[in-house]
Amino acid sequence: MAAAKKKPTSPDAIALLKDDHKTVMALLESLEKSGAGPRRVKLLGQIEKELKVHTTIEEEIFYPAFREAAKKKDDQTMFYEAVEEHRVVDMVLPQAAEGENNEELKAKAKVLKELVEHHADEEEKDMFPRAKQVMDKTELRELGARMEARKKELSGAVTPNLSSRA
Repeated sequence: MAAAKKKPTSPDAIALLKDDHKTVMALLESLEKSGAGPRRVKLLGQIEKELKVHTTIEEEIFYPAFREAAKKKDDQTMFYEAVEEHRVVDMVLPQAAEGENNEELKAKAKVLKELVEHHADEEEKDMFPRAKQVMDKTELRELGARMEARKKELSGAVTPNLSSRA
């Protein structure tokens, strides 16, 4: 008798978010090396879409669950700081498409990359380990499944605004 096939399980919330971080960082690396032109516009569109989907699932699902589970004052500060860092990236992202020359464009890409890198590092070094302390594996898997479903929903709905810029 053949063994029953296991239904593939969704990644836990933290694994899903870390994968998103890797994807965005790779795109930002490419952007930092690109000059003006269609490739840059395409990369900016991909980055914007990835970031919008990622920040939405964090703000709608992961952050509220973290905030509910983690009651220490430092945890609450971490929550508000993460949300504020999303706002800063939202302000800087559209400006990464504008520049007088390649040097200016590359500098803006580097600043955007550093902002996102800082945010991802803080989450991975501080928030995610704390989340593992205050949430059990089942809860993290359930959050991951919800986030994965929402991510699929958003991926088809989010269209980048930067595509029209050169």
